[in-house]
Amino acid sequence: MPEGPEVRREADRIAKVLEGRQIADAYLGLKRLAPVAKRLRGATVTGVTTRGKALLTQFDNGHCLFSHNQLYGRWYVCKRGTLPKTQRSLRVALHTDEHSALLYSASTIEFVKTAELPEHPFIARLGPDVLDNTLRWQDIAARLLEPAFRGRALAALYLDQHCLAGIGNYLRSEILFDARLHPHQKPRDLSRGERGRLARSTIAITRRSNETGGITNKPCHVSAAQRAGATRSRYRFAVFARNGEPCYVCGTAIEKSTASSRRIYFCPECQT
Repeated sequence: MPEGPEVRREADRIAKVLEGRQIADAYLGLKRLAPVAKRLRGATVTGVTTRGKALLTQFDNGHCLFSHNQLYGRWYVCKRGTLPKTQRSLRVALHTDEHSALLYSASTIEFVKTAELPEHPFIARLGPDVLDNTLRWQDIAARLLEPAFRGRALAALYLDQHCLAGIGNYLRSEILFDARLHPHQKPRDLSRGERGRLARSTIAITRRSNETGGITNKPCHVSAAQRAGATRSRYRFAVFARNGEPCYVCGTAIEKSTASSRRIYFCPECQT
């Protein structure tokens, strides 16, 4: 499933061709939403934003198209009149005079009033968005000590969108490694310095992934791997999907485990 950085990059690509432009034609493939297409024609896109893993396309008629990729959904941006080579099912098509934004295979799609977004069942339960530029590491450190979160293992907590929105499986492993914390540790058992380190890593790793298109490994390690001829899949992550390979920091073999029914990776030496 795409995580916060991937969804934000999708939103940025869509915004470049839709934001501030009028919708010349629209198509909504889900039967229950088909009548909405008429209400989108002639409307101007005022913004394309994200909340966690949800993408929000807002219009000047006071409505918003809410979509969540889940496992298989994917947005494409292309010149109008062209279609991507894919076997996926078209769910949404938003056309301007020059470009198209096309959503394939997603099933979670809704048309809601923009003013009612904060009360939307999905949005209302989300915690702070880790890609929100106004979010400070101090805010995250304080949230980790709230009663609902302080006694839970970090491995589970860092997949809970109610705690922090936008973090998924690979970010969980990469953040905990950068913070040098074991997945089984709990916020209440961390020192103030450790909580601060975790909070700073949460912001830094997530934003690094957004800026680099999914690379969370430290730039120095990436550069060294590139000079050695490694492929992107080999240097993209510090620990995720690197079971049995040497840690970039200490050389110890990375280990794989399961937490919250999802695979997680860590260095047994760096994350004691």
